[in-house]
Order: sequence, then C-alpha cells, then structure tokens
Amino acid sequence: MEFNTKHRKLSKTKNSVRAPSSAKPRLTKKKTIVRKRKCVCLPENYSVVEFPSIWNELRQNGQLCDGTIVCRDMKSIRVHRAILSAVSPYFKAIFINSLRKGEPEEKEIFVDVPSYYMNLILDYAYTGTCIVTAENVEYLLPYADQFDVVGVIQLCCQYLLQELRPHNCLGIFKFARYYFCGELEKKGKLYIRQNFSRILKECNEFKSLTFDELEDILRDDELNVRNEEIVFQAVKTWVEYDIENRKRYIPSLLSCVRFGHISYKYFKSKILQWQPVVDDSNTQEALYPAVVFHTLLDSRPGTEADLNDPLARPRIPYEILFAVGGWSAGSPTSFVETYDTRADRWFLSIHMDLTPRAYHGLCTLNNLIYMIGGFDGSDHFNTVRCYDPVANTWHERACGYNGRTRMSSVERYYPDKNQWEMTTPMNKQRSDASAASLSGKIYIVGGFNGQEVLSSAEVFDADTKQWSFIRSMLSPRSGVSLIAYRDCLYALGGFNGYSRLNTGERFNPSRGGDWQEVTEMFSARSNFATVLLDDMIFVIGGFNGNRHNLLLRF
Repeated sequence: MEFNTKHRKLSKTKNSVRAPSSAKPRLTKKKTIVRKRKCVCLPENYSVVEFPSIWNELRQNGQLCDGTIVCRDMKSIRVHRAILSAVSPYFKAIFINSLRKGEPEEKEIFVDVPSYYMNLILDYAYTGTCIVTAENVEYLLPYADQFDVVGVIQLCCQYLLQELRPHNCLGIFKFARYYFCGELEKKGKLYIRQNFSRILKECNEFKSLTFDELEDILRDDELNVRNEEIVFQAVKTWVEYDIENRKRYIPSLLSCVRFGHISYKYFKSKILQWQPVVDDSNTQEALYPAVVFHTLLDSRPGTEADLNDPLARPRIPYEILFAVGGWSAGSPTSFVETYDTRADRWFLSIHMDLTPRAYHGLCTLNNLIYMIGGFDGSDHFNTVRCYDPVANTWHERACGYNGRTRMSSVERYYPDKNQWEMTTPMNKQRSDASAASLSGKIYIVGGFNGQEVLSSAEVFDADTKQWSFIRSMLSPRSGVSLIAYRDCLYALGGFNGYSRLNTGERFNPSRGGDWQEVTEMFSARSNFATVLLDDMIFVIGGFNGNRHNLLLRF
C-alpha cells in the first residue's frame, strides 16, 4: 500500500448540482468551503452503528426513493434523501437547498465521484458499514472527508491504523497529515519513532522524505534506535540518494546525531572519513564539538560521559527493564531496579509496601507488571501483586492455588474478572521450570520433580486445551530461563544436578527437529531472568553456586 498525496490531490470544493432536465440547467458551486472540524478518526471514538435493515432493503428494491445522484461516470443511483442527509451534512445542505433560501429542494444532484466510491458511501449510509481495502482507501477517505461522512472516515482510519507496517507507514503518515486526520497522524508518527530501524531498511519512501520531515524524525527524543550509528546511517542513506542537491543539509542533519553514544573508533573511521565530510570545511566545523568530546573521553579511560552534555544526552528509551525483588546478600529483597538501555544505567528504588520475596514469577500484560508467588525465606506465597509503572502503585490481586508439593497443575488468570481458574494440567510435575509463549502456544521446559532434574519439554495448545511433549533438551536444566526470540525458543543456563550452566540451546517449533547449542554465556547461572530489549536477549542476575550474577546481553 503506497500513498501519493502530491499527485492525487482531490478537490475540496463543493460539487456540481444537477437539477431535473425539465427544470433548470446544472449549477456549479465553485466556492471553496473551508471546514475546521475536530479530528474524528481516532478508532476508540468509533463504534459500530446498527441501522434498521429495512433501509437497505428499500434501497436494493428501489422503493420509496425520492432522490437521484448522478456520478462522474454518468451512472444514476436512486436514494432516499433523508437517509443520506442523516449521515452527511454536505448532502443535507444540497438536498434542502440551504445555500439558496427560498428555492425548491433538489432531487437530483451530480457528484464528481466515480459510482464505485459513491456506492461505498451509500453502503455506510444504509447499513452502518462499508468494505475498506488497500485498493480503495486512498480515494475513499478523501471522498468521505469531502462529503463529511464521519463514519466512513473512521472506518478508513481504523483500517489504515491496522495496516501500519514499516514499508508503508511514511505514506500513511503523510496521507493522514494531508487530510487532517490528526489522531491517525499522531499514531503514525508514534509508529515511525518506534520502528525507525526497520523503516530505514524496508521503506522505499524513506529516501523521498523532505529535509524538514527527516530532521523532525531524527531530532525526536523518543526516536527508538539501539544506537546512534543508526541515526548517522539514516543521514548517510538519505544524502547519498541525491548527494548534489542534499549535501548542503549535512551539517544540520549531523547535529541530530548524539555523538556521545557513538564509539570513538566508529566516529573516526565512518563519520570523519565519510567523503562529504572530508570534502567540506563547513561540515568539519560542525563536527568540531564532537571531535573535542571524543578526544577528551578517549584520553581518560574509564570515564563515563556526562549525560547532561547535549552530545551525550540519551534518547528516551522505548522500553524499560524492571528487576523486582530477588535474592541478595543472603535474603530476599523488595528492591525494584530499572535499566535504561539508552543511558546504560541502573536506577534503584525502594518500595516500602512490597514484601521481600524471591523465586517469584514476573510477567507483563496491558502495560502492568504482575508478580506471582515467591518465597520470603520461610514461607511460600500464592499471592499476586500488580504494579502500575506509570502511577507507581502496587495492588493486590486474587491469589492462586496454595500448593504444598511440586505440581503439574496449571492456572489461568482473567485480569478483567480478577479470577483464577484451573485448566489442563501438564504431563509432568515441575518446579524451577521456565515457560514462554510463541505463536499462540505455551512452552515449558526443564525443572525439578523432587527426584531428578528434567530435560523434558511440553507445549500447550489453547485451542485443543492439550499439553503435548516436544523433543527434550540436550541438557537437564532446573532454574533454567526460557525465552521466545525470532520464531525460536532459547533455553539458557540452569542447574543440571551437579553444576550451574553457562550453556544455552535453541529450538524452532515450526521446523521441529532437535535442540541446537547456542553461544555460551560469560557466566554460569541458574534462577535468573531474561527479557528482550532492542532486539537482544538480556540475562539478569541469577546464582552461579558461589555468588549472584549481574546483567549480560546476547
């Protein structure tokens, strides 16, 4: 789906009105009507309207019709003026002749719109919905906007929001901005910020951005890039697409790059040696502060950059890593630490209303963090607490089953009802196992059954509500961490009954087959956490048999 608002600009003028041939000639209204309306495209403002089925029945049978619309292709469509006026202030004004007081009401009008699109708008007028596709949305939305049919505008914007992809989001964003769909424009810009790295690789329209559009994206504090090398690569790609006409923008665009987050080696070899920089003294002068910054930092090994320096100010992270509780210094803790990938810094906070615990489960759902079960050094918990990071508040939730043995049972939680219910049990009893979801299925691996460390693995199909065994792992693993990443499952670390492991293995469910070894971690560890950030697997904490570990990324 591609949009070209530059070459497909539709008129905002009122269309011609056709009176019956026996009365008066066609009148053309050329005056431009400038409408300032509140944006109505926000999908959550849209609700399906159930129209009486009799309306469409009368339309299909051509019964009780009292008006006619003649389209650009000269096809005539019989309509009910009251029904069409109810969904469109435009048609109401035309039919009742509100622009010419005292004149008879219009019964036949001409619209400079193909009958295909007019029929889609009529579908909505009579049924409350119409079919929006990739092939028709680019014209349907402007026509609906022209006739002020709010419901069709909302349907189109809903469709476009669902269709946002790296290859088309720039076009949709420009399209929304041109037609004053403010909320779709805002969500499109958010999508661009969040998926910028993929857009740079996959979107052909990136090279056609204007300088102002590109600069606006690259200066954004919320631009989601793993590192600033990506920002420089974006500048380089855009400039080299038309270097003669765009090289004058290089100094301004390079000022968007936060050089404090680029390695000195990359800065010297890739940026200072970029030919447009070598050839232009103005560009070299623009880079002088960055040269000084890197020279000073390189001369003082071990020194951290000042994050208040504009060159080193990190962008606002798209995701934050939360480490909650855990075992430290011989006892469970109630500490909450957050990790900012952009600044590469941990920040500690103490939550007085949080009971110290370790060996609990953590998961996120609807931007809330759920902490399930755990152990405080003497008691095992069946309690559940929910944390809202925005409000910085904890709330109690319904407790799960309070088991006293290793279990094969499985519980499912409904946040809306705040209720747990038992579902199909696993084939094996397990504690210290690890679970992950992938492609709508739940996988669980390893663990301890009270007698032996397990290498077995199972999968739960929510449709059939059945657990099935999959191929066992290469190593038995208790205190293992399982994570889904790029269509594969990764089982990392754990305890095999004799020692902690730094090994990992990968399984691709779509291909079946065996588990395959992956690169070893630096440190052996069990009972740790894993999470995905910036398209990388982060490994946090754990126990190596002697001491607790820190953070690694893979």
